[in-house]
Amino acid sequence: MRLNQFLARAGFGSRRACEELILEGAVTINGHRLRELATQVDADDHVLVHGKPVKMPQIIVAILHKPPGYLCTSSDSTNERTIYDLLPSGWPRVVYVGRLDKDSEGLLVVTNDGNLSQRLTHPSSKLRKTYIVTLDKEFDFAHATKMRKGFPIEEGFARMEELFRVGPRTLKVVLTQGLKRQIREMFFQCGYEVRRLVRVQIGTLSLDQLLPGQHRVLTKDDVKRYFPSGPAPKAAKPRPKTPARPKATKEAPHA
Repeated sequence: MRLNQFLARAGFGSRRACEELILEGAVTINGHRLRELATQVDADDHVLVHGKPVKMPQIIVAILHKPPGYLCTSSDSTNERTIYDLLPSGWPRVVYVGRLDKDSEGLLVVTNDGNLSQRLTHPSSKLRKTYIVTLDKEFDFAHATKMRKGFPIEEGFARMEELFRVGPRTLKVVLTQGLKRQIREMFFQCGYEVRRLVRVQIGTLSLDQLLPGQHRVLTKDDVKRYFPSGPAPKAAKPRPKTPARPKATKEAPHA
């Protein structure tokens, strides 16, 4: 197995993040510091990252029904409840795929498969995410065209793929983007307050009968069915920086 794939499966992030660990010399195999991305790892190799041993854990892909009031964060600095309080303590390190803010609820994917995580979160995947949104007042569908065409919010240009009426104040929203607080900000700019936001589906994977706080581990067949593999997304190339133009200076007025 290639070293970057080994590290990704061990929970060190995306394939790109693992390549950076290798290039910076943070990884040793059998006492040798290696910076070659094509390095192969065997089952009996002794791998260290920043001097700490790394073992190949069991690959976990699971879904979690996040209740409101829980944070999507792995930080130990917060005293608030996080989604990791809902997961088994004996699990290896997992990351969440597609965050939900504290007040939102619904479907999350958690995994220690870095390649899968990168594939699902990469913009090129166009992964459809479906939400049920309850507003503070009846929705005027005259705003639907604006939301489908899109408009700027603080995090970027936001648009909704689809928008359906479920009830007078309840809508089904489909996104392929993942901008921070996108749904709440878009409705706010159109004069509404989101009272409840539930993600009910990611791709073809849905919450089904999973209760708030519960999780379910997906089988290998589940993963193949819900997240069929395709070409690995390429890391975006950094854009060349445009040299800053010198600021024009005003001449001091003559005395």
